[in-house]
Amino acid sequence: MDEDLKERIKLSIGRLRYIKKDAYSARYKAYFKEVADFILYAYDNIPKAKLTNRLSFNELYEINQELYDDILPDNYTTSFANPDYAVEFLGEEFGSILSFLYYEIRGIIHYLYEGRYEEFAAVIELFLEVYNIFLDPETASLMYVKDAVYYHMYDYADVMVERRTLETISPDFTFATDIIMNSDLTDLRYLFKYGEYISENETKTAEFLNKLTDKEVRAMAKTYVDGFINGFKTMGIDITPKRTVNIRYSIGQERMVKYAIELFKEKNLKPIIFRYATSRINRKLTIRTGYISTFANQQYEYDHRMDEVLFSDKALLERKLEVIEDTYKKNKKLASEYAGPAVIETFGENPFEPVISKNALRFDEKQQKIMLDYQSKVANITNAFIPRDRYSFTIIAYPIPEIGNNFEEIFAEVVKVNTLDNNVYKEIQENIINELNKATYVHVLGANGNKTDIKVMLHKLDNPEKETNFENCLADVNIPLGEVFTSPVLTGTNGVLNVSEVYLNDLKYINLNIEFKDGKMYKYTCDNFERQEDNKAFIEENLMFNHETLPIGEFAIGTNTVAYVMARKFDILHRLPILIVEKMGPHFAVGDTCYSYSEDMRLYNPDGKEIIAKDNECSILRNSKDKTEQKKAYFNCHTDITIPYEEIGSITSVHSDGSEVLIIENGRFVLPGTERLNEAFE
Repeated sequence: MDEDLKERIKLSIGRLRYIKKDAYSARYKAYFKEVADFILYAYDNIPKAKLTNRLSFNELYEINQELYDDILPDNYTTSFANPDYAVEFLGEEFGSILSFLYYEIRGIIHYLYEGRYEEFAAVIELFLEVYNIFLDPETASLMYVKDAVYYHMYDYADVMVERRTLETISPDFTFATDIIMNSDLTDLRYLFKYGEYISENETKTAEFLNKLTDKEVRAMAKTYVDGFINGFKTMGIDITPKRTVNIRYSIGQERMVKYAIELFKEKNLKPIIFRYATSRINRKLTIRTGYISTFANQQYEYDHRMDEVLFSDKALLERKLEVIEDTYKKNKKLASEYAGPAVIETFGENPFEPVISKNALRFDEKQQKIMLDYQSKVANITNAFIPRDRYSFTIIAYPIPEIGNNFEEIFAEVVKVNTLDNNVYKEIQENIINELNKATYVHVLGANGNKTDIKVMLHKLDNPEKETNFENCLADVNIPLGEVFTSPVLTGTNGVLNVSEVYLNDLKYINLNIEFKDGKMYKYTCDNFERQEDNKAFIEENLMFNHETLPIGEFAIGTNTVAYVMARKFDILHRLPILIVEKMGPHFAVGDTCYSYSEDMRLYNPDGKEIIAKDNECSILRNSKDKTEQKKAYFNCHTDITIPYEEIGSITSVHSDGSEVLIIENGRFVLPGTERLNEAFE
C-alpha cells in the first residue's frame, strides 16, 4: 500500500471515530453511528482474523458472526440493510438509498480480507461524503445523495470493471487458490480466511470430507475433472490451446477442489477462482459468473437485487461496456486460453420463499429495457473474445448438511447417482431418440392434479439415417447423466405447462402455470402470494428476467429414475438442484436453446448421427441483416422447469400419419427398450 493510500485511509478512519460524538438529528445519527461502528469493527478486527493460526476456532467464529450479525435472519428486521426498516426509521425520502449505501459498504469485509485497500478507501470516502450531506438535516437533499452515489460509481468504473473482467480470465488472482493449496485443510480455521459468512454447512461439509479416504475424495474429483475434459471430446473442441479453467465451488469443499486442481494441472490447466462481486458496480458483468461466496441471508440479497436502479444510466453502462471490451482487447491471449467453467453446485438448503419488500428499489419499464440491452451487449462482447463454440463446461452437485440428519447417507447416494454407467444409459436413450426422430410432435399430458397439456413441435429430418433431433446426454458436461433433449420448433408448440412445486434459480414456485402460444410464454401465474399481480411480477422478475416473453429453448425427457427414487426415499425432491431434477422427468427450458452462440458447431451423438435441432425461430435471427432483428435472437437466460414422474400422465410420440407411440405412461417408461429404467421404482 503506497503512502498516499495509507494517508487517505488514516484520515477516513479518524473521521469515522469522531462520528459518534457529532450531535445532530437523532433519526440520522443512529444510522451513521451504526454503520460507522460496523466499518470500524471490520477495520480493527479483520487484520487480526486474517492471522488464523494466532486465534482459536472460537475466536475466529465470534469475529465472523459479529461481521454478519445484523443481516442474519433473526436480526434483519431491525437492520438498516433492510429497506423496509430503513424507510420506517429514516423516512421515505432517504430510507431506501441509505439502505443501499449500507449494503454497498458491507463489501468492505471482502476488500479487507483480500487486501483491496483502494476499493476500501473509495467506499469509506463515499460514506463520509454522504454523512457530510446530513450534518445539517434541514438542507440534506436526495439529489445530493444520488449524485454522490452516481459519481462514485462512475469514477471507479474503470478500475473496478477492469479488475472484474480480468478476474474471469486470468489465473494471476490467486486469493482462493492460495487458501486451498497452502492451508492445512484438517484445521478448520482455514474456513475463516475467505471473509465469507461461515455456518454449519461450511464447517460440517469440511469435517465430512476430512473423514473420507484419499481414494474416495480423489475419485469424486476425477469424476468432476473427467466430465470437463470429456466435454471437449463430445463437442469436438480442441483442448490443447487452453491453459485455464474456472473452478466454482462452495466453501467447505476445498479437499475435493485441491485434488481437482492437481488433476487439471496434469491437463495443463491452471485454476481461475474468483468471488461473486462484492460491489454492485461489478455485478452482471458476465453472463456466466464464478463465485465462492455463501449467503448469510437470502432475503437480504433478494431485497437488494435491483439497487443498480440508482446509478445505472446509459452513460455509466456505456462506459462499463467500453472498459469490458478494452480489457478483453488488451488480454486476447488470456481470453483465448480460457477453457470454461467447472462447477460444483450444492443443494439441500431450506427452500427460499422471498417476502416482497415494498421499499426495495426496483427498475421501471424503461430501466428494465436499458438493463436488458446492456446485458445483451455484455454477452456479445464476451462471446466475441470467448466464443461459446471454443470452450466447454461441466456441472456436478453435492448436498450440504442443512439437508438433514442423514446428510452423510444422502451424500453417498448422490455419489452413486453421479457415477452411473454411461454405456447402459447410452443404449436406453438411443431407443428413446430413435422413436422421437420419427415424430412430428410430442404430446405431454399431466396427471394427479397436474394440468400440463402441451404439444411440442419437432424439426423435420431430411436424412433420418444420419441426422437426429435429440442429443443423447451422458455424464460429461452435465453430471449426472440421464436425459435426451432438443430445441423444439416454436411455431405450433402450444399448450399449458404446470408443476405443483419447483425450485428455480434459488427461488421456490408453488403451482407454477405457464401457457405457451407458438412456443412463447403469454400467460403465467403461481400461488406464492395472495395477490395475482405479485405472483405475475415474481415470475417476470425472477423467471423471465424482465423480458416481455420467453420462448421454449429446450424440451427434454429425463431418464434418471435412480435419482428420482433417491429423492423420494429421503424426501428431498424439493431440495434438489435443477441439475439433478431435470434428469427426473420431462422438462422445458424457457429462454435460449442449449446451443446459444454455438449453433453452427457440428455435434454428433455416440451413434454417429448429427444433431440438427440447434436453432429455433428466435435464435436464427442472429443471421438477419437487420440489427434490430439480431437483438431478438438471444435472451441470455435458460431456466429448466421439470415435471416429476408422478405428475406425468403420458408422453406420446406422434407421427405424421397420426399414429402414436407412448414413451411414458402414468409415470413409467413403456417404450420397448426402456423397461430397465423402471427397475429403480421397484
